[in-house]
Amino acid sequence: MGLDRLVNKVKAHVPRELSDCQLAQAGVLIAITDEPEPRVILTLRSSHMPTHKGEVAFPGGKREDNDVDIIATALREAHEEIHLDPNHVEVIGTLDQVVSRYGFLVTPVLAIVPGNVPLSSDSEEIDALFHVPLRFFLEGEPDQIDQFGSFRGPRWYFEDYTIWGLTAVMLAEMFNQFFDTDFELTLGSLDGLMEK
Repeated sequence: MGLDRLVNKVKAHVPRELSDCQLAQAGVLIAITDEPEPRVILTLRSSHMPTHKGEVAFPGGKREDNDVDIIATALREAHEEIHLDPNHVEVIGTLDQVVSRYGFLVTPVLAIVPGNVPLSSDSEEIDALFHVPLRFFLEGEPDQIDQFGSFRGPRWYFEDYTIWGLTAVMLAEMFNQFFDTDFELTLGSLDGLMEK
C-alpha cells in the first residue's frame, strides 16, 4: 500500500476551517510510517492527564503562544510526548478541523515519518506508544458505532487498545475522504463555526 495517493490527495485538499475564535486551539500529529505496510502512530494518554486521561490519542496538545502556527504545535507536542525528531517528519498538510468535547478547536496535521524512526514512550504525558497498520482500518469494519453528543463515529479495538472518540472521528474522516471508505460518521452541529 503506497502513500503517494494519500499524499497527493491531501496536498490538493482544502481543509475545513472553523471560525470560532473563542475556542482554544490544539494541534495533533497524524504520523504515518513510510514502509511497505504503513502504520499510524498512536499513544495511550496517562491516567494523570487533566483531559482525555487513559484514552488513545494522536500526539498533540494545546497551542502555545510561541508556536508560529498549528503545525509547529503538533510537531512540538509530538517531540515532547514521543520524542519524534521534527527533522524526521515530512509534513503533508492539515486536515479538517474538529471541535473536542473539552472545547478545543483541533487541527489534525498529516505527516509521513520513516518506518524505523526512533521514538520513546517515557514521557509523563503518555503511558504507551503503539502503531496500527492502515490495513487494519481499511480492510476491516469498526467494532461498534458510538454516539456521543451530536457526534457519531466508529470504535475499533486493536490489541489491548480502544480507539474511539475524537481520535476515531479524525481517522474515519481521513479514510472516508482519501481512501474512499464509508465509515459511519456524523460530526454534529458545526453551524456557526464554518468559515464563510
